[in-house]
Amino acid sequence: MSNNYDLVVIGGGPGGYVAAIRAAQLGLKVACVEMRGALGGTCLNVGCIPSKALLHASELYNEANGGMEKFGISMGKVSVDISKLMDHKDGVVNDLTNGIAYLFKKNKVDYIKGRGSVASSGRVEVKINGGGTETLTTKNIVIATGSDVTDLPGIEIDEKIIVSSTGALSLSKVPNHLVVIGGGVIGLELGSVWKRLGSDVTVVEFMDRIIPEMDSEISKTFARILKKQGFKFKLKSKVTAVKSTKNGATITVEAVTGSKKEEIKADVVLVAVGRKPFTDGLGLVGLGIKLTERGQVDINNYFETNIPGIYAIGDVVRGSMLAHKAEDEGVAVAEIIAGYAGHVNYDAIPGVIYTMPEVASVGMTEEELKKIGVSYEVGKFPFTANSRAKAKVQTDGFVKILSSKDTDKILGAHIIGVDAGNMIAEMTLAIEKGLTAEDIAYTSHAHPTETEAIKEAAMAAGGKPIHM
Repeated sequence: MSNNYDLVVIGGGPGGYVAAIRAAQLGLKVACVEMRGALGGTCLNVGCIPSKALLHASELYNEANGGMEKFGISMGKVSVDISKLMDHKDGVVNDLTNGIAYLFKKNKVDYIKGRGSVASSGRVEVKINGGGTETLTTKNIVIATGSDVTDLPGIEIDEKIIVSSTGALSLSKVPNHLVVIGGGVIGLELGSVWKRLGSDVTVVEFMDRIIPEMDSEISKTFARILKKQGFKFKLKSKVTAVKSTKNGATITVEAVTGSKKEEIKADVVLVAVGRKPFTDGLGLVGLGIKLTERGQVDINNYFETNIPGIYAIGDVVRGSMLAHKAEDEGVAVAEIIAGYAGHVNYDAIPGVIYTMPEVASVGMTEEELKKIGVSYEVGKFPFTANSRAKAKVQTDGFVKILSSKDTDKILGAHIIGVDAGNMIAEMTLAIEKGLTAEDIAYTSHAHPTETEAIKEAAMAAGGKPIHM
């Protein structure tokens, strides 16, 4: 293995490994440095993938545990073996991390297991996991070190009683009462896993609604659905203390406005208040690489820092902390370094919450359009009027399309319903290609499918839905 490269990528997560593979495909000599000892980053190892394995399994358990009686199907007594469930999750993760390692070999990317730091422009120092150090010289460097859990002052995460998302993915038993601090994507997904498996779940959220970054109508509908499922919410509330006890923890909660306090007892407390860029130990400050006020690596429109030849992508830079956003940036930065025209359309990056039902969105919300003074039309269609959803008894939610009042161009789309995460792809493509609501309305959609709700919502944007 030569130590001279065209590109060294620090970080083997969705952004980093994709950048490495794409650059190698374009003829560059590439190395990827990853300290975890397994590729795939947070997403694959302790994030997106293991959580989806648990979400799917818990959905199956929920259906078997009385969820199919509406169809006349009774299963009798149903139990879950948490140990085997965790083995399944770990097996999925292991298969996929090994798959990325295979892709590195296939594309001739050197995989270096160790902690990388930027010693200077064109030089990466690696503390090898097995001991020793190695210096890599390179024409270009991409920082793709991702993000880490945001903690709360005074609350110590032990990954047993007080857990981050990492600990919540590996609990040894179902807690009787799970308190989730934070009503965002991570908290609601992992709360859903343990709720279905038998936990009582209480969510404490500082804002006046859950998933506050999403369309407010979606947020309110989502909260109502989760309440029907048994979630308890304490909105406009803050956690001021968490004290471990012999059998769990005691959480002190206060109203954001006012002095009202209460104590909540829980078996497990999940701290899910967001994530922060991971830049520790990279040597960025010493090199004079600019960071933003939020601790992100400051980049230009070509993903380059203020030091030529040093780039950054993914969770460590501006924008949403999403694996697919990082992947798109990974492709783009590799193409730019190789002399091509890489580009990411940030208006067409979808977001999904993989609960039941799912929540998905792309583009702008009504609140954002109002704020910038854009005139728009709203086209909505409920799943209660969709034949496939009726047949499956999965009628919660709706499709909402926002289109320009002047041009009919689609500006945003928001879906709450079963399989919304797959359905949003059509609307993402529509925004990427500048399509209008009429374009969608006059495109044939197979019957009977949930995607017909997209067609009907597009028709509704023009005031002419058929089935409503």
